[in-house]
Amino acid sequence: MTISELKSSNCIVFECLSGSKAQGLATADSDTDIRGVFVLPAKQFFGNSYLPQVSDERNDTVYYELGRFVELLSKNNPNALELLCTPDEFVLKRAPMMDLIPPALFMSKRCHKTFVGYASTQIGKAKGLNKKINNPMPKTRPTVLDFCFVTDQRHTKSLTQLLEENSWRQEDCGLSKMAKMPDMYALFHHSESIYEGIFKGDNANDVCLSSIPKEEKMVAYVHFRKSAYSKYCRKHREYWDWVEKRNESRYQSTISHGKQYDAKNMMHTIRLLRMAKEIAETGAVVVKREDRDELLAIRSGEFSYEKLIEMSEALMSEIECSFATSDLPATPDLKAINQALVQIRTDYYGH
Repeated sequence: MTISELKSSNCIVFECLSGSKAQGLATADSDTDIRGVFVLPAKQFFGNSYLPQVSDERNDTVYYELGRFVELLSKNNPNALELLCTPDEFVLKRAPMMDLIPPALFMSKRCHKTFVGYASTQIGKAKGLNKKINNPMPKTRPTVLDFCFVTDQRHTKSLTQLLEENSWRQEDCGLSKMAKMPDMYALFHHSESIYEGIFKGDNANDVCLSSIPKEEKMVAYVHFRKSAYSKYCRKHREYWDWVEKRNESRYQSTISHGKQYDAKNMMHTIRLLRMAKEIAETGAVVVKREDRDELLAIRSGEFSYEKLIEMSEALMSEIECSFATSDLPATPDLKAINQALVQIRTDYYGH
């Protein structure tokens, strides 16, 4: 089911602006995010084609099926709670049945773990970007040959160096696996290209083995650092996937402020932690931020990374104390939540 099909079926029961616009943190280049809730048509719900979520390609627009939405709320998922608590000024559509699942039905001390966990994830993303910015990788990936080494008397050198010293081509070499010695091979050379070579193609992930005549003499032992090569290839792929998919305007903003971290991630870290503290103290999710100016200052790079980590750690300590003395229940009342969900579906499908 596509979003257009979802809308034409008239089963959307809640829809609102989300993200930066609902949080009061939108800037000139902010996207418009739409979130909502729908109830599956009876044939799909009672049949064998349950659909938990419908979204567009970029996830700018996402709708959750009612059961999935309630499941996320029951787990105190921050995104779901923000959606449920969206201020009226940003709500585009709201069916009366939503009154049966008020925010108070879900608020619990479990928010401590979920909100702080999401905040920690944002810190991790900011650190990850820092590593990518300061450790760019070449476009061309190294080959298997770059991770092969040989012994020369009491010294070790690269296989590439050995080939260059002898004016050998890797295609004229053959490898034979050494028994009981992982990633160790015997190296042979023949100028008439009777072997398979050391590897096939620049995208090869392993060495090649050749059939070696018994009379052939080995020229060296070769160690292929296979695990190191696999790890490097994974990082190389992840780096260039990131380059291809990154939000270029956001990346250039990060570069321009010169702090070498993703300031937007750190803004969300502080926002989520402050929301967690508010939940512990008031039992409410404050979506639209009154601390907009400070949060946007964080996003623009006016704080050092070290200062933001210091702020985060202080907030985490305060949150720990606030939840310890909070009147919130330990977990949501799943029985009451289930009754509400049954009531909504009974009324909806009854009509």
